[in-house]
Amino acid sequence: MSDFQTQLKKGLYTGIKKGRGSFVWICKVVVPVSFLVALIQWTGWLSQLDFLLHPLMSLINLPAAAALPIITAVVVNFYAAIAIMAVLPFTVGQLTLIALFIMIAHMLIMEGMIQHKSGFNIIKATLVRITAAILTVLIVSQFLGDTSQSIVLPADLTVHTPFIEVLKSWTIDILGLCGRIFIIIMLVMMVLESLQSLGWIKYLLKFFQPFMRILGLSNQAVTMWVTAAGFGLLYGGAVITEEAKKGTLTRDDLEHLHISIGINHAIVEETALFLALGLSAFWLLIPRFVIAIIPVHTYHAIQYLKSKVLHK
Repeated sequence: MSDFQTQLKKGLYTGIKKGRGSFVWICKVVVPVSFLVALIQWTGWLSQLDFLLHPLMSLINLPAAAALPIITAVVVNFYAAIAIMAVLPFTVGQLTLIALFIMIAHMLIMEGMIQHKSGFNIIKATLVRITAAILTVLIVSQFLGDTSQSIVLPADLTVHTPFIEVLKSWTIDILGLCGRIFIIIMLVMMVLESLQSLGWIKYLLKFFQPFMRILGLSNQAVTMWVTAAGFGLLYGGAVITEEAKKGTLTRDDLEHLHISIGINHAIVEETALFLALGLSAFWLLIPRFVIAIIPVHTYHAIQYLKSKVLHK
């Protein structure tokens, strides 16, 4: 057996082993949290709590009805929010702002736990994403005309589904989700470990170096950034956590990374879903990209100034 085949076999074996372990722990997070969220959704508490966001909706130039898809995305999931957006009579401008908010701040409990597991405090992660979502929507709303006009909610949104139907739907959804997570984790882990074993990972690092500099991130964060950007925090969470365990990033580098990917992840999938609603690719991509860069470089500047003051 050639050296190439030996190293490839070693990388694949290591990837399968790590992927299996990562899949188990991520399911321990995803399954109970998703069931709890499904239960909360079934009780109707979400629609009763949306009044809490009404003042915020006014602040960011959105109608009160926008609170429903936003709180659904924040607590339940991204896809449930899109389903609500598709049936409500929002304008294109309103849909754009809601889309931006929920692309940045969705599934905060589940994704926050994944970020926490890989080295970024869940409270800090949540505050960063909510703040970034509010600021992004507030700024972009200035370019989209009047987006605060009220809409009328359809009556069928209030229909109560029997619990057994909710349970059946949740079971099918969670099995599908876990299946997708398993496939993605195994494939990514096998590819990454094979590249590492063959010594090819350095080419990936070199290719993305200029982009990492723009984002304000360490070159060693390439693998984790690409995983989050391509697959998101949920699907890529196990890979990100596994990479964080290697200790190649300092604590500050890890925080910079989590700020960036918390704001801007799953770029292709999320953008594609909203393009299907007829929204502009420019408004879906550019503001999120910019708002992910600003806090990281601001963090760098603050740390630099602190070091200068301390050394005086």
